Amino acid sequence: MPIAFKRWRVLFYKRMKDTIRFQVEAAADYQRLDEFLAARVPRLSRLRLAHLLAEGRCSSGQVARHAGHRVSVGEELELMLPPELPPGAMSPEALPLRIVFEDEHLIVVEKAAGMLVHPTRNVKSGTLANALAYHLNRERLVNQSSTSEEATDAIRFDVGAPGDFIRPGLVHRLDCATSGLLVVAKTQRALSLLSAHFHRRLVEKRYFALLHHRVEGDARVIEAPVGRDEESRPQWRVLDGGKPAETRLRVLERTGDQTLVELEPVTGRTNQLRIHCAHIGHPIVGDEWYGSHAPVRLCLHAARLAFHHPAGDNRWMDFTSPLPPEIVRVMET
Repeated sequence: MPIAFKRWRVLFYKRMKDTIRFQVEAAADYQRLDEFLAARVPRLSRLRLAHLLAEGRCSSGQVARHAGHRVSVGEELELMLPPELPPGAMSPEALPLRIVFEDEHLIVVEKAAGMLVHPTRNVKSGTLANALAYHLNRERLVNQSSTSEEATDAIRFDVGAPGDFIRPGLVHRLDCATSGLLVVAKTQRALSLLSAHFHRRLVEKRYFALLHHRVEGDARVIEAPVGRDEESRPQWRVLDGGKPAETRLRVLERTGDQTLVELEPVTGRTNQLRIHCAHIGHPIVGDEWYGSHAPVRLCLHAARLAFHHPAGDNRWMDFTSPLPPEIVRVMET
């Protein structure tokens, strides 16, 4: 039967790079290996330990041990940790990053069209998150002697379990094809408060969109439920039984057979703005999913982002971004 342990000994801790060695004492005899390791390496989550054991990274002699292995008195174990940035985890990259605002709590950036916000299972580099990891980790190295509350609360952008595709600090996202403003938390407190603000719809967002055809009237409200249809391509569309979705539209300018509008998403459904514009017969120019093929980028830009600062003063922050030149050129042709 398992015996509750009272004492344990770690041998040659980190004597070999990224390797931890243990020797099992009587108090831990017959304990499950995953439980044994979890108690001795608390900085590793149970999920990450499970990944490591599944990969055969814990051995006794030359034999890899699985999570359910029962340890025995005198047994020597080696836990081989992956590099700090394991395969599949997000790695810092020195990519162009347009910073609109930054303080110790958050950073507001302007994402370029064509850049993913975070890594996926197929795309592991070149994303906004990779660029943020580089920027914020470089900043952390400069300030590494700091012991302030902000420093200890800082979100790490460079740690992930094997197979994880993490997006720490990213409070919201934009489609790859969409450009514009994003706010990113730099501390756990900021992440928690900003996430709550988005959930409670306390954040104001406005988008510029160039639509096909001339939109009649100066303003309208689009209300149409959005849902996922597994048999449809694209899967997200207006769907009976979908979640309620509302978009407010205001006409800014009409040019030829196109209309520049401001869109306000009252709700935040997947692809909501693109779906709603197509639903009223005015798909966004360059939208290959909900419109038609066009040799131009998706003409959708996150132009305004306003929210209460997550610091104690709760001040109102309001950021704007102009219409990108490439969309202006589409309007002029």
